[in-house]
Amino acid sequence: MPKIYTKTGDEGDTKLLFGLTVSKSDPRCEAYGATDQAVSAMGLARALCADDRVKEIVLQTQHEMFIVGAELATDESKYEYLQNNLSIVTPDMVTRLEEWIDELNGLMQLPNAFIIPGASAGSGALDLARGQLRTSERRVVALKEAGLLVNSEVLRYVNRLSDLLFVLARYEDRELPIEVLTGASRKTGRTE
Repeated sequence: MPKIYTKTGDEGDTKLLFGLTVSKSDPRCEAYGATDQAVSAMGLARALCADDRVKEIVLQTQHEMFIVGAELATDESKYEYLQNNLSIVTPDMVTRLEEWIDELNGLMQLPNAFIIPGASAGSGALDLARGQLRTSERRVVALKEAGLLVNSEVLRYVNRLSDLLFVLARYEDRELPIEVLTGASRKTGRTE
């Protein structure tokens, strides 16, 4: 096993994929760092969820988020190399997320009220992952605005995945009473 520490980043620099050295505060590092946090939060959610279908979808999207991270960690000058040698985010990946959203949404009834995260450990972790993914999305938008995002499908994918995480959290809790989902009292309909 290679050494975990390399000491090459001790001065605040790091390398993007394919070798370009940048500051660790570079917007690309911010974007793929936020994405990495989201992937970790998704892992916690997968560990805490009870539903096998939810776990399966989360695992697949975790794998796909590594493709997102690779795109965010690649300088535009090296994008063609990435495209020819590794995977990139495609419209089909976004479509698959939409299909899962539609499928799961059709299998449950969402309450007509605000949902308070934390009805279960699994859904709470999914909502946490969704919040972290929204941070990642803002970092990707900053890359786009700076002209550093080559593939606009990355932004579409991250945006749609946050929608999917919301639906997965609701699907995980689909059999819980509405009072648990909304934090409302059965008697008054208000939070206590």
